[in-house]
Amino acid sequence: MAASTSAALRAISSSVKLPPTTTTSLTQKLSPFKLSNRFLPQNLKLTASTTTTTRGSFTCKSQSNPSDPPRSTKAQELSVYEINERDRGSPAYLRLSQKSVNSLGDLVPFSNKVYSGDLQKRLGITAGLCILIQNVPEKKGDRYEAIYSFYFGDYGHIAVQGPYLTYEDTYLAVTGGSGIFEGVYGQVKLQQLIFPFKLFYTFYLKGIPDLPVELLGTPVAPSPAVEPTAAAKACETGATIVNFTK
Repeated sequence: MAASTSAALRAISSSVKLPPTTTTSLTQKLSPFKLSNRFLPQNLKLTASTTTTTRGSFTCKSQSNPSDPPRSTKAQELSVYEINERDRGSPAYLRLSQKSVNSLGDLVPFSNKVYSGDLQKRLGITAGLCILIQNVPEKKGDRYEAIYSFYFGDYGHIAVQGPYLTYEDTYLAVTGGSGIFEGVYGQVKLQQLIFPFKLFYTFYLKGIPDLPVELLGTPVAPSPAVEPTAAAKACETGATIVNFTK
């Protein structure tokens, strides 16, 4: 019985064939393979990569258009007179400090007429605000922080900011402008002639094309006695710029 069972097992063993053993090397696993995604390259090779961090300098480039012409650094002088002819309700004194003497925080909004430096033409107006910073009794005056604009009709405007001292000349920064003054920078000298009714300004403007001839001209030497021409005061034809700011 045992002999017949052994013979049967040998017969079954000889009739069953196992498939050959296959080995896959690491190199075969990393060989090129195909992706099923049709939007990616069909043959993609796996390669080892090394990330190297390199320390270098940092450069910040301007966003301006390379084709734009460079800003002019030439300073152009522009002289104007600011005159209060007592017909605009200016200035208004807002005593926010509620003190009898001029004190920190008092506000002075204002708007006056602007004439060309030669006093031949009405150009426009000023409009702005002075904030009282300090009363200076020993100099019989005040120190203000001034923020205001000069309006030149269709030509645009110039914005300025800085110290306004009622007892001496000062310089304010030109902070920008519009129209032909777009992109302007520089400074302006303020000369007090009669506080707060008559002032003379000399602008030193950079960053803009050449100024129109009608805004220029030889300025009248500043003094308390200067006055615009009668034609300029009356805004007669030829004695104003086009569409001057009222």
